[in-house]
Amino acid sequence: MASLRNADAQLRNYIKQHSLPHVYEALLCGLCAMCPENPLQFLEEKIKEMLEKGHHSLIWDSYIDDSRKPKVKAMAGSYLEYLFGQDEDQLVSPELFKKAYSFYISKLQKLYFDAWMEYCATRKAKRLDTQVKLQNAEAHHTKTFLQSIIRRWNKWVKFRNKQHIKASARIQSVFDDAFMKKILKAWNAEAQDSKKKREYFERLERGDMDDLGNVSSSAMREGEDDISLLPQRAVVKIFGLIDLIDLARSAQVCRSWKIITQNSSLWNSIDFSSVQNRIQDKFVINILRKCRPYVIRLNFRTCSTLHWSTFKCIGDCRNLQDLNLSECRNLNEEAVRVICEGCPALLYLNLSHTDITNTTLKYMSRYLLNLQFLSLAYSRKFTDKGLQYLGSGKGCHKIIYLDLSGCTQISVDGFKYIADGCASLQHLRINDMFTLTDNCITTLLEKCQNIVSISLLGSPHLSDAAFKVLAQGRKLVKIRIEGNSRITDGSIKAISRSSPNLNHIYIADCQKITDISLKALSSLKNITVLNMADCIRISDPGVRQVVEGPSGNKIRELNLTNCLRVSDLSLLRIAQKCHNLNFLSLRFCENVTDSGIELLGNMTSLLSIDISGTSITDQGLTALGAQSKIRELSVSECLGITDNGIQKFCHQARDLEMLDISHCPQVTNNTLKTIAFCCKMLTSINIAGCPKITDISIQYLSGGCRYIHIIDVSGCIHLSDKALKYLQKGCRQLRTIRMLYCKSITKAAVHKMESKYQNVEYSTDDPPPWFGYDRQGNLLHGVSHVEETEEEAADESIDA
Repeated sequence: MASLRNADAQLRNYIKQHSLPHVYEALLCGLCAMCPENPLQFLEEKIKEMLEKGHHSLIWDSYIDDSRKPKVKAMAGSYLEYLFGQDEDQLVSPELFKKAYSFYISKLQKLYFDAWMEYCATRKAKRLDTQVKLQNAEAHHTKTFLQSIIRRWNKWVKFRNKQHIKASARIQSVFDDAFMKKILKAWNAEAQDSKKKREYFERLERGDMDDLGNVSSSAMREGEDDISLLPQRAVVKIFGLIDLIDLARSAQVCRSWKIITQNSSLWNSIDFSSVQNRIQDKFVINILRKCRPYVIRLNFRTCSTLHWSTFKCIGDCRNLQDLNLSECRNLNEEAVRVICEGCPALLYLNLSHTDITNTTLKYMSRYLLNLQFLSLAYSRKFTDKGLQYLGSGKGCHKIIYLDLSGCTQISVDGFKYIADGCASLQHLRINDMFTLTDNCITTLLEKCQNIVSISLLGSPHLSDAAFKVLAQGRKLVKIRIEGNSRITDGSIKAISRSSPNLNHIYIADCQKITDISLKALSSLKNITVLNMADCIRISDPGVRQVVEGPSGNKIRELNLTNCLRVSDLSLLRIAQKCHNLNFLSLRFCENVTDSGIELLGNMTSLLSIDISGTSITDQGLTALGAQSKIRELSVSECLGITDNGIQKFCHQARDLEMLDISHCPQVTNNTLKTIAFCCKMLTSINIAGCPKITDISIQYLSGGCRYIHIIDVSGCIHLSDKALKYLQKGCRQLRTIRMLYCKSITKAAVHKMESKYQNVEYSTDDPPPWFGYDRQGNLLHGVSHVEETEEEAADESIDA
């Protein structure tokens, strides 16, 4: 407790005058010694006593009874005297001096230390400030020095540029003079050569030269263009690869080329379907009248603009053997009659997707005595009566190939008529016939015992009964079945036992087919094509049995699309056993990973692979690119693929011809740039559903990939009319283009270029939800197309 020594003098005098220390000391000592039950009452009594007797004679034990007074000596002083400053006359002890000195020294040291710290901090601040100023000064000096250097360098560059311009002008002047002299010299030589050629062709037209072969070779030796300098056989081969329009234009280049285009071998086979949108009756008639003696094949597929005059001219081609009139809308009974009467040598006739009637078939059975290949697919206006004409007439008894796909109007009677008239039938196609029943097949097969190839795609009502009849006594080589949920492993067992030479097996979307069927097929020795797509019960053990069987080394095409139970283990077996595999499809095999794809990177025979919808990433795609012979690649809907993986693949696989990277949302213009510079031989590309693609990508493609025939840019919402201009300018061989959901491409631009291509699909609708983004390119938070497909497959598996 602090002392009152330093208190105010008046206060100290007051305390001393009234003897407050003695009063407090007597009262306190009395309380402590007597310990009364009521202290306040005790104090009150003693204070009253003190007022009566006075307080000048008080000592510390005045209020203590004699019986309780302690037997101690009188104290020289008390703490109260010290507290109230009453011991001024007493001497200070050495200990107090020592404490006072220590306190003084510590205070002094603290004062000096604080002053020293403040001094050091000031010096440090001054030193840092000086350093900053030096750095600023140095930076300013460097900047000034560099500016001075740049000004001098700029002045020197301008001087050098002027010198270069003067030198370039002098060099250009000398070059122009030399070039002009060279042009004049070349023009003079060309004039002399043209004079010689004119004289040569005048003699040729007069008939002064007998041997045409020698004449042609002489003309080629005289010609200076690269084509004319080639051998005759090579020149004819080159001109045989161009379409009719370009062939007609080539005939107008020079007389040498005109003679080449008149070679009869170029007109043995004429394909008008490649120029279907640009031909008219007059053009076709002129060609057929000139070439009808040696025309063997004619293809008018999808040429819907032709009329009666053209069909009549076709009937004048007496040596015609192969005729394709598929999807010719103006074909009628009279036109077919004229053709059948005028072309008795016809061996191949395709009338699919036409409006032929029973009368048409009657004409065919009457006049086409040598017909061997006939296609009536998707022609629904004839009935069983027409097939009766076909089977009972003089002709059509030599038919070995018949296509009745999509002719749902045919009943059991119709197949009976076919069996009666076409007993030598070997190849049969009955696709997309949902009305086909077991009775139809059994009726047909009762008399057609030579069937070696049969296609029954989209026939859901056929059961094991029909396929077991098909297996009895047959030597099948090729079988195609799709979309049949009734066929079981028993049918496949029967077919594999009765047809040891079976080499083409297509059994897709047959839900009851399991590994037992693959085990039965594993005994066959000549399998080259195996397609088990959408057979969701197929798993690794079944695939292993096939590839490790006697046909493992002969398989060239293997399709395991949507076989959800196939994993990397199957790819290991395929890489080890299938050394001649050219085509492999693992589309939507979700258990296939980078580890399995890396195994395929060492297969040098692999030319085409489809790994769409798998969980492959850039790592697996890069490893696959190590095999540089791949021509076709599909990685559609592979969400783990980025620009990096595709670029690394393209740097290695430079012979790529077909590429599908649709619905890979991470693909950008950088990928298309790499493709354009590395894959010059590309003929088909699909970049649908890639919202980051812009016009610059199409510019890259049109500049680097000039052989593109098919392109799909559906859903590329940022493409504009500029993209179409780039394609027209650079991709001269483009035939098919799909531009669905392209809101920035105008109808006017599409209408202007429609006539130049065979097939154009265009719309400005919003992208469907399964594209994963809206018309502005904003990602949608919903179920993706891949996820929907997987869920549907899982549901089908559960139902099965």
